[in-house]
Amino acid sequence: METDSPRSPEAAIGHRVEDLWEIAQPQLSPSEKLNSCFEDIPVASFPRTHPSQVIEIPSDASLADTVETLSKNKILSAPIRNVDAPEDASWIDKYIGIVEFAGIAMWLLHQTDASPNGTAGSAVGSPVANLASRLGSFTFRRTSSGRVETTTDSESDEAASVGGSFFETLTSSEFYKNTKVGDISGSFRWAPFLALQTSDTFLTMLLLLSKYRMKSLPVVDMGGDHIENIITQSSVVHMLAECAGLPWFESWGTKKLCDLGLPLMKPYKLVKVNEDQPVLKAFQLMREKGVGGLPVMDTSGTKAIGNISIRDVQYLLAAPKIYKQYRTIAAKDFLNAVRHHLQEQQEASPFLHDVITCKRDDAIKDIILKLDSVKIHRIYVVDDKGDAEGVITLRDIISKLVHEPRHYFGDFFDGVVPLPANSTV
Repeated sequence: METDSPRSPEAAIGHRVEDLWEIAQPQLSPSEKLNSCFEDIPVASFPRTHPSQVIEIPSDASLADTVETLSKNKILSAPIRNVDAPEDASWIDKYIGIVEFAGIAMWLLHQTDASPNGTAGSAVGSPVANLASRLGSFTFRRTSSGRVETTTDSESDEAASVGGSFFETLTSSEFYKNTKVGDISGSFRWAPFLALQTSDTFLTMLLLLSKYRMKSLPVVDMGGDHIENIITQSSVVHMLAECAGLPWFESWGTKKLCDLGLPLMKPYKLVKVNEDQPVLKAFQLMREKGVGGLPVMDTSGTKAIGNISIRDVQYLLAAPKIYKQYRTIAAKDFLNAVRHHLQEQQEASPFLHDVITCKRDDAIKDIILKLDSVKIHRIYVVDDKGDAEGVITLRDIISKLVHEPRHYFGDFFDGVVPLPANSTV
Protein backbone atom coordinates (compact mmCIF):
# COMPACT_ATOMS: atom_id res chain seq x y z
CA MET A 1 0.00 0.00 0.00
CA GLU A 2 1.41 3.38 -1.00
CA THR A 3 0.89 6.11 1.57
CA ASP A 4 2.44 9.38 2.59
CA SER A 5 5.13 9.17 5.24
CA PRO A 6 3.58 8.83 8.71
CA ARG A 7 3.48 12.13 10.60
CA SER A 8 4.61 10.53 13.88
CA PRO A 9 5.86 7.24 15.33
CA GLU A 10 2.30 6.62 16.59
CA ALA A 11 0.90 7.19 13.11
CA ALA A 12 3.46 4.70 11.78
CA ILE A 13 1.85 2.06 13.98
CA GLY A 14 -1.50 3.01 12.45
CA HIS A 15 -0.08 2.51 8.95
CA ARG A 16 1.22 -0.90 9.99
CA VAL A 17 -2.26 -1.84 11.22
CA GLU A 18 -3.65 -0.62 7.89
CA ASP A 19 -1.27 -2.88 5.95
CA LEU A 20 -2.29 -5.88 8.07
CA TRP A 21 -5.97 -4.93 7.79
CA GLU A 22 -5.81 -5.08 3.99
CA ILE A 23 -4.36 -8.60 3.91
CA ALA A 24 -6.48 -10.02 6.75
CA GLN A 25 -8.69 -12.98 5.90
CA PRO A 26 -11.88 -11.65 4.28
CA GLN A 27 -14.18 -13.90 6.30
CA LEU A 28 -13.15 -12.23 9.56
CA SER A 29 -15.48 -9.70 11.17
CA PRO A 30 -14.11 -6.15 11.67
CA SER A 31 -13.58 -6.93 15.36
CA GLU A 32 -11.70 -10.14 14.56
CA LYS A 33 -9.64 -8.27 11.97
CA LEU A 34 -8.51 -5.74 14.54
CA ASN A 35 -7.61 -8.51 16.97
CA SER A 36 -5.60 -10.22 14.25
CA CYS A 37 -3.77 -7.01 13.33
CA PHE A 38 -2.80 -6.17 16.89
CA GLU A 39 -1.74 -9.76 17.57
CA ASP A 40 0.83 -9.43 14.75
CA ILE A 41 2.55 -6.32 16.14
CA PRO A 42 5.10 -6.71 18.99
CA VAL A 43 5.11 -4.16 21.82
CA ALA A 44 8.75 -3.49 20.94
CA SER A 45 7.28 -1.41 18.10
CA PHE A 46 5.44 0.95 20.46
CA PRO A 47 7.04 4.43 20.44
CA ARG A 48 9.63 4.66 23.18
CA THR A 49 9.26 6.90 26.19
CA HIS A 50 12.25 9.21 26.40
CA PRO A 51 14.82 7.60 28.77
CA SER A 52 14.57 10.59 31.11
CA GLN A 53 10.84 9.95 31.45
CA VAL A 54 11.23 6.34 32.65
CA ILE A 55 11.10 7.24 36.33
CA GLU A 56 12.08 4.68 38.96
CA ILE A 57 11.63 5.05 42.71
CA PRO A 58 14.35 3.48 44.91
CA SER A 59 12.89 1.28 47.63
CA ASP A 60 14.61 3.35 50.33
CA ALA A 61 12.97 6.62 49.21
CA SER A 62 10.66 8.18 51.80
CA LEU A 63 6.95 8.67 51.17
CA ALA A 64 7.61 12.42 51.07
CA ASP A 65 10.33 12.03 48.41
CA THR A 66 8.15 9.66 46.40
CA VAL A 67 5.23 12.09 46.38
CA GLU A 68 7.58 14.87 45.28
CA THR A 69 9.03 12.74 42.46
CA LEU A 70 5.63 11.66 41.13
CA SER A 71 4.27 15.20 41.36
CA LYS A 72 7.30 16.84 39.74
CA ASN A 73 7.25 14.40 36.81
CA LYS A 74 3.44 14.50 36.48
CA ILE A 75 3.06 10.74 36.58
CA LEU A 76 0.57 8.57 38.46
CA SER A 77 2.84 5.65 39.27
CA ALA A 78 6.38 4.37 39.00
CA PRO A 79 8.23 1.07 39.37
CA ILE A 80 10.05 0.46 42.65
CA ARG A 81 13.70 -0.49 42.25
CA ASN A 82 15.09 -2.75 44.96
CA VAL A 83 18.21 -1.00 46.26
CA ASP A 84 19.39 -4.26 47.84
CA ALA A 85 19.47 -6.11 44.51
CA PRO A 86 22.93 -6.88 43.06
CA GLU A 87 24.27 -4.61 40.32
CA ASP A 88 23.92 -7.39 37.74
CA ALA A 89 20.41 -8.44 38.84
CA SER A 90 17.84 -9.22 36.14
CA TRP A 91 14.68 -7.14 35.99
CA ILE A 92 12.81 -9.92 37.84
CA ASP A 93 14.96 -9.33 40.93
CA LYS A 94 15.55 -5.64 40.37
CA TYR A 95 11.93 -4.42 40.64
CA ILE A 96 9.62 -5.24 43.54
CA GLY A 97 6.39 -3.57 42.45
CA ILE A 98 4.75 -0.38 41.28
CA VAL A 99 3.72 2.39 43.63
CA GLU A 100 0.73 4.55 42.72
CA PHE A 101 0.26 8.13 43.84
CA ALA A 102 -3.17 7.29 45.20
CA GLY A 103 -1.76 4.22 46.93
CA ILE A 104 0.54 6.30 49.11
CA ALA A 105 -2.32 8.49 50.29
CA MET A 106 -4.70 5.59 50.89
CA TRP A 107 -2.02 3.67 52.77
CA LEU A 108 -1.55 6.65 55.08
CA LEU A 109 -5.30 6.76 55.68
CA HIS A 110 -5.70 3.15 56.73
CA GLN A 111 -2.64 2.66 58.92
CA THR A 112 -4.43 2.96 62.25
CA ASP A 113 -7.07 0.39 61.36
CA ALA A 114 -4.46 -1.95 59.88
CA SER A 115 -3.10 -2.62 63.36
CA PRO A 116 -5.06 -4.25 66.22
CA ASN A 117 -3.89 -1.58 68.68
CA GLY A 118 -4.34 1.33 66.29
CA THR A 119 -0.66 2.21 66.19
CA ALA A 120 0.63 0.75 62.95
CA GLY A 121 3.46 3.17 62.48
CA SER A 122 1.50 6.11 63.87
CA ALA A 123 0.56 7.24 67.34
CA VAL A 124 -3.01 7.76 68.42
CA GLY A 125 -3.69 11.48 68.07
CA SER A 126 -1.18 11.86 65.23
CA PRO A 127 -2.30 13.37 61.89
CA VAL A 128 -2.46 9.92 60.33
CA ALA A 129 -4.49 8.44 63.18
CA ASN A 130 -6.86 11.42 63.16
CA LEU A 131 -7.46 11.17 59.44
CA ALA A 132 -7.99 7.43 59.58
CA SER A 133 -10.55 7.87 62.34
CA ARG A 134 -12.37 10.53 60.33
CA LEU A 135 -12.59 8.27 57.31
CA GLY A 136 -13.76 5.33 59.39
CA SER A 137 -12.72 1.74 59.75
CA PHE A 138 -11.65 -0.10 56.63
CA THR A 139 -13.06 -3.54 55.86
CA PHE A 140 -11.48 -5.55 53.05
CA ARG A 141 -13.68 -7.94 51.08
CA ARG A 142 -13.19 -9.98 47.94
CA THR A 143 -15.90 -9.73 45.27
CA SER A 144 -17.13 -12.60 43.11
CA SER A 145 -14.66 -11.43 40.44
CA GLY A 146 -11.79 -11.87 42.89
CA ARG A 147 -11.21 -8.16 43.19
CA VAL A 148 -10.43 -6.75 46.62
CA GLU A 149 -12.60 -3.79 47.61
CA THR A 150 -12.86 -1.75 50.79
CA THR A 151 -15.79 -0.40 52.71
CA THR A 152 -15.81 1.99 55.63
CA ASP A 153 -18.01 2.31 58.67
CA SER A 154 -17.95 6.11 58.49
CA GLU A 155 -20.24 7.49 55.80
CA SER A 156 -21.11 10.96 57.10
CA ASP A 157 -19.85 14.19 55.60
CA GLU A 158 -18.81 15.24 59.09
CA ALA A 159 -16.46 12.26 59.32
CA ALA A 160 -14.77 13.30 56.09
CA SER A 161 -14.27 16.94 57.12
CA VAL A 162 -10.83 18.23 58.03
CA GLY A 163 -9.48 21.72 58.60
CA GLY A 164 -7.44 23.58 56.04
CA SER A 165 -4.19 23.21 58.04
CA PHE A 166 -4.57 19.46 58.49
CA PHE A 167 -2.54 18.32 55.50
CA GLU A 168 0.29 20.72 56.25
CA THR A 169 0.56 19.06 59.66
CA LEU A 170 0.37 15.61 58.10
CA THR A 171 3.09 16.21 55.50
CA SER A 172 5.44 17.78 58.05
CA SER A 173 5.19 14.79 60.40
CA GLU A 174 8.23 12.58 61.00
CA PHE A 175 6.12 9.53 60.21
CA TYR A 176 5.46 10.81 56.69
CA LYS A 177 9.05 11.92 56.15
CA ASN A 178 10.75 8.80 57.48
CA THR A 179 8.60 5.90 56.23
CA LYS A 180 10.27 4.26 53.23
CA VAL A 181 8.31 3.38 50.13
CA GLY A 182 9.74 -0.13 50.25
CA ASP A 183 8.11 -0.57 53.66
CA ILE A 184 4.63 -0.42 52.14
CA SER A 185 5.20 -3.36 49.81
CA GLY A 186 2.09 -5.52 49.97
CA SER A 187 -0.06 -2.70 51.35
CA PHE A 188 -3.31 -1.30 50.03
CA ARG A 189 -3.22 -0.54 46.27
CA TRP A 190 0.36 -1.73 45.91
CA ALA A 191 0.53 -3.02 42.33
CA PRO A 192 2.65 -6.00 41.28
CA PHE A 193 5.48 -5.49 38.82
CA LEU A 194 3.59 -6.98 35.91
CA ALA A 195 5.85 -6.40 32.92
CA LEU A 196 5.45 -6.99 29.23
CA GLN A 197 8.33 -8.50 27.30
CA THR A 198 9.34 -6.85 24.05
CA SER A 199 8.11 -9.92 22.17
CA ASP A 200 4.58 -9.68 23.61
CA THR A 201 1.91 -8.35 21.29
CA PHE A 202 -0.19 -5.23 21.08
CA LEU A 203 -3.26 -7.38 21.71
CA THR A 204 -1.83 -8.52 25.05
CA MET A 205 -0.97 -4.94 25.94
CA LEU A 206 -4.41 -3.57 25.00
CA LEU A 207 -6.24 -6.25 26.99
CA LEU A 208 -4.12 -5.63 30.08
CA LEU A 209 -4.76 -1.89 29.91
CA SER A 210 -8.50 -2.32 29.48
CA LYS A 211 -10.15 -5.51 30.66
CA TYR A 212 -7.48 -6.22 33.25
CA ARG A 213 -7.43 -2.63 34.55
CA MET A 214 -3.69 -1.97 34.46
CA LYS A 215 -2.93 1.76 34.34
CA SER A 216 0.59 1.36 32.95
CA LEU A 217 2.83 -1.46 31.78
CA PRO A 218 6.63 -1.58 31.96
CA VAL A 219 8.26 -3.24 28.96
CA VAL A 220 11.41 -5.30 29.49
CA ASP A 221 13.71 -7.41 27.36
CA MET A 222 13.78 -11.08 28.32
CA GLY A 223 17.47 -11.08 29.28
CA GLY A 224 17.69 -7.41 30.18
CA ASP A 225 18.20 -5.67 33.50
CA HIS A 226 16.24 -2.45 32.99
CA ILE A 227 12.91 -1.08 31.76
CA GLU A 228 12.88 -0.48 28.01
CA ASN A 229 9.60 1.45 27.89
CA ILE A 230 6.45 2.24 29.85
CA ILE A 231 3.11 2.09 28.04
CA THR A 232 0.11 3.83 29.58
CA GLN A 233 -3.57 4.12 28.76
CA SER A 234 -2.94 7.74 27.78
CA SER A 235 -0.16 6.82 25.35
CA VAL A 236 -2.41 4.24 23.67
CA VAL A 237 -5.22 6.78 23.24
CA HIS A 238 -2.66 9.24 21.82
CA MET A 239 -1.62 6.56 19.33
CA LEU A 240 -5.25 6.13 18.30
CA ALA A 241 -5.65 9.89 17.86
CA GLU A 242 -2.65 9.86 15.53
CA CYS A 243 -4.37 7.18 13.43
CA ALA A 244 -7.25 9.50 12.47
CA GLY A 245 -7.83 9.44 8.72
CA LEU A 246 -6.63 5.88 8.15
CA PRO A 247 -9.37 3.64 6.71
CA TRP A 248 -9.19 0.98 9.44
CA PHE A 249 -9.48 3.61 12.14
CA GLU A 250 -12.28 5.51 10.43
CA SER A 251 -14.33 2.32 10.00
CA TRP A 252 -14.25 1.88 13.78
CA GLY A 253 -13.88 5.47 14.93
CA THR A 254 -16.99 6.81 13.19
CA LYS A 255 -19.25 4.55 15.24
CA LYS A 256 -21.49 6.31 17.75
CA LEU A 257 -20.88 5.82 21.46
CA CYS A 258 -24.34 4.39 21.95
CA ASP A 259 -23.75 1.83 19.17
CA LEU A 260 -20.62 0.64 20.99
CA GLY A 261 -22.46 0.31 24.28
CA LEU A 262 -20.95 3.44 25.82
CA PRO A 263 -21.18 4.68 28.47
CA LEU A 264 -20.97 1.34 30.23
CA MET A 265 -22.86 2.39 33.37
CA LYS A 266 -26.47 3.39 33.88
CA PRO A 267 -27.09 7.07 34.79
CA TYR A 268 -28.18 6.22 38.34
CA LYS A 269 -24.84 4.45 38.95
CA LEU A 270 -22.72 7.53 38.20
CA VAL A 271 -20.54 8.14 41.27
CA LYS A 272 -20.52 11.86 42.10
CA VAL A 273 -20.07 14.35 44.92
CA ASN A 274 -21.92 17.58 45.66
CA GLU A 275 -19.91 20.82 45.59
CA ASP A 276 -20.60 21.47 49.28
CA GLN A 277 -19.49 18.03 50.48
CA PRO A 278 -15.98 17.59 51.95
CA VAL A 279 -13.31 16.88 49.37
CA LEU A 280 -12.26 13.81 51.37
CA LYS A 281 -15.72 12.44 50.67
CA ALA A 282 -14.78 12.42 46.98
CA PHE A 283 -11.63 10.39 47.60
CA GLN A 284 -13.55 8.17 50.00
CA LEU A 285 -16.12 7.40 47.28
CA MET A 286 -13.41 6.71 44.72
CA ARG A 287 -11.87 4.19 47.10
CA GLU A 288 -15.15 2.50 47.96
CA LYS A 289 -16.56 2.37 44.42
CA GLY A 290 -13.30 1.50 42.69
CA VAL A 291 -13.38 4.48 40.31
CA GLY A 292 -10.52 6.76 39.29
CA GLY A 293 -12.45 10.02 39.32
CA LEU A 294 -15.85 11.62 39.73
CA PRO A 295 -17.72 14.81 38.86
CA VAL A 296 -18.37 17.61 41.33
CA MET A 297 -22.04 18.55 40.96
CA ASP A 298 -23.73 21.90 41.46
CA THR A 299 -26.36 22.39 44.15
CA SER A 300 -29.05 20.97 41.85
CA GLY A 301 -27.13 17.69 41.72
CA THR A 302 -27.53 17.42 37.93
CA LYS A 303 -24.77 19.50 36.32
CA ALA A 304 -21.03 18.94 36.73
CA ILE A 305 -18.95 22.00 37.67
CA GLY A 306 -15.65 20.18 37.93
CA ASN A 307 -13.85 16.87 38.09
CA ILE A 308 -11.71 15.32 40.81
CA SER A 309 -9.56 12.33 39.95
CA ILE A 310 -7.62 10.01 42.22
CA ARG A 311 -4.36 11.61 41.07
CA ASP A 312 -5.53 14.97 42.41
CA VAL A 313 -4.82 13.72 45.92
CA GLN A 314 -1.30 14.95 45.09
CA TYR A 315 -2.51 18.50 45.73
CA LEU A 316 -3.41 17.57 49.31
CA LEU A 317 0.07 16.14 49.89
CA ALA A 318 2.37 18.16 47.64
CA ALA A 319 0.80 21.61 48.12
CA PRO A 320 -0.89 21.57 51.56
CA LYS A 321 -0.35 25.30 52.25
CA ILE A 322 -2.96 26.36 49.69
CA TYR A 323 -5.80 25.27 52.02
CA LYS A 324 -4.75 27.14 55.19
CA GLN A 325 -7.48 29.76 54.79
CA TYR A 326 -10.26 27.16 54.81
CA ARG A 327 -11.89 26.05 58.03
CA THR A 328 -13.03 22.94 56.20
CA ILE A 329 -12.23 21.88 52.64
CA ALA A 330 -15.37 21.35 50.55
CA ALA A 331 -15.14 19.96 47.03
CA LYS A 332 -15.71 23.40 45.49
CA ASP A 333 -13.02 24.86 47.80
CA PHE A 334 -10.61 22.19 46.60
CA LEU A 335 -11.34 22.99 42.95
CA ASN A 336 -10.92 26.74 43.48
CA ALA A 337 -7.75 26.42 45.59
CA VAL A 338 -6.01 24.09 43.16
CA ARG A 339 -6.95 26.21 40.15
CA HIS A 340 -5.64 29.33 41.87
CA HIS A 341 -2.44 27.51 42.82
CA LEU A 342 -1.86 26.32 39.24
CA GLN A 343 -2.48 29.78 37.84
CA GLU A 344 -0.02 31.30 40.31
CA GLN A 345 2.56 28.69 39.35
CA GLN A 346 1.77 29.28 35.65
CA GLU A 347 1.43 25.55 35.34
CA ALA A 348 -0.60 24.04 32.51
CA SER A 349 -3.07 21.44 33.73
CA PRO A 350 -6.37 19.83 32.68
CA PHE A 351 -7.61 21.04 36.07
CA LEU A 352 -7.86 24.55 34.61
CA HIS A 353 -10.28 23.52 31.86
CA ASP A 354 -14.04 23.49 32.12
CA VAL A 355 -15.66 20.07 32.45
CA ILE A 356 -15.31 18.23 29.13
CA THR A 357 -18.57 16.63 28.01
CA CYS A 358 -20.06 14.70 25.12
CA LYS A 359 -23.36 13.22 23.93
CA ARG A 360 -24.31 9.57 23.44
CA ASP A 361 -24.56 10.01 19.67
CA ASP A 362 -21.04 11.44 19.31
CA ALA A 363 -18.51 9.34 17.38
CA ILE A 364 -15.84 7.58 19.41
CA LYS A 365 -13.22 9.18 17.16
CA ASP A 366 -14.29 12.62 18.38
CA ILE A 367 -14.04 11.50 22.01
CA ILE A 368 -10.52 10.16 21.44
CA LEU A 369 -9.43 13.44 19.88
CA LYS A 370 -10.93 15.44 22.77
CA LEU A 371 -9.33 13.32 25.47
CA ASP A 372 -5.96 13.39 23.75
CA SER A 373 -5.94 17.13 23.06
CA VAL A 374 -6.77 18.09 26.66
CA LYS A 375 -4.79 15.19 28.20
CA ILE A 376 -7.57 13.95 30.47
CA HIS A 377 -8.62 10.46 31.48
CA ARG A 378 -12.41 10.74 31.43
CA ILE A 379 -15.22 12.59 29.72
CA TYR A 380 -18.75 13.02 31.05
CA VAL A 381 -21.80 12.15 28.97
CA VAL A 382 -24.64 14.67 29.20
CA ASP A 383 -28.20 14.76 27.89
CA ASP A 384 -29.79 17.55 25.86
CA LYS A 385 -30.30 19.63 29.02
CA GLY A 386 -26.65 19.33 30.00
CA ASP A 387 -27.36 16.97 32.90
CA ALA A 388 -24.65 14.38 33.58
CA GLU A 389 -25.73 10.81 32.85
CA GLY A 390 -22.53 8.83 32.47
CA VAL A 391 -18.77 8.79 32.09
CA ILE A 392 -16.36 7.34 29.54
CA THR A 393 -12.76 6.59 30.51
CA LEU A 394 -9.62 5.76 28.56
CA ARG A 395 -10.03 2.17 29.67
CA ASP A 396 -13.59 2.06 28.28
CA ILE A 397 -12.35 3.22 24.88
CA ILE A 398 -9.52 0.68 24.68
CA SER A 399 -11.92 -2.08 25.76
CA LYS A 400 -14.06 -1.42 22.67
CA LEU A 401 -11.08 -1.77 20.33
CA VAL A 402 -10.25 -5.42 21.01
CA HIS A 403 -11.74 -8.49 22.66
CA GLU A 404 -10.12 -11.38 24.49
CA PRO A 405 -9.99 -14.71 22.62
CA ARG A 406 -10.87 -17.74 24.70
CA HIS A 407 -7.92 -19.12 26.71
CA TYR A 408 -5.76 -16.27 25.39
CA PHE A 409 -3.71 -15.67 28.55
CA GLY A 410 -3.41 -19.25 29.79
CA ASP A 411 -1.42 -19.16 33.07
CA PHE A 412 -0.13 -15.62 32.44
CA PHE A 413 -1.85 -14.29 35.59
CA ASP A 414 -1.07 -17.10 38.00
CA GLY A 415 -0.32 -15.46 41.34
CA VAL A 416 -0.18 -11.97 39.86
CA VAL A 417 -3.56 -10.23 39.56
CA PRO A 418 -7.23 -11.16 40.16
CA LEU A 419 -9.22 -12.01 37.05
CA PRO A 420 -12.31 -10.06 35.92
CA ALA A 421 -15.67 -11.75 36.39
CA ASN A 422 -16.13 -12.16 32.61
CA SER A 423 -12.66 -13.57 31.99
CA THR A 424 -12.44 -16.31 29.36
CA VAL A 425 -9.07 -17.56 30.56
